[in-house]
Amino acid sequence: QVQLVESGGGLVQAGGSLRLSCAPSGRTFRTYVTAWFRQAPGKERDFVASISSSGGNTYYADSVKGRFTISRDNAKNTVYLQMDNLRPEDTAVYYCAADRGGWYVSKNRDYDYWGQGTQVTVSS
Repeated sequence: QVQLVESGGGLVQAGGSLRLSCAPSGRTFRTYVTAWFRQAPGKERDFVASISSSGGNTYYADSVKGRFTISRDNAKNTVYLQMDNLRPEDTAVYYCAADRGGWYVSKNRDYDYWGQGTQVTVSS
């Protein structure tokens, strides 16, 4: 079982930046495809970005393309989400997810493991 732990959330003004981190507790996940999702109050959970196990492939939701960057440092066993030019509509709980399967582009992939989430609030 892989337990994912997110960190880095907080309160930021519109136009600001935050970097989220996701790391597993107890084991490595350098062979896992990893993704970020978010859920705003009263809305469904939405795909944000995903990255292959090597870090060589990435995929973004249109709403964050050009503003967010997903990356990973397998030596540190950590996946990041750099969020720049944040907007009030980016306010949500952000979740990390991981899956052992091979890479493919999909917003609807069924991930095996999920974190508990970290709150991101963007004020106008």
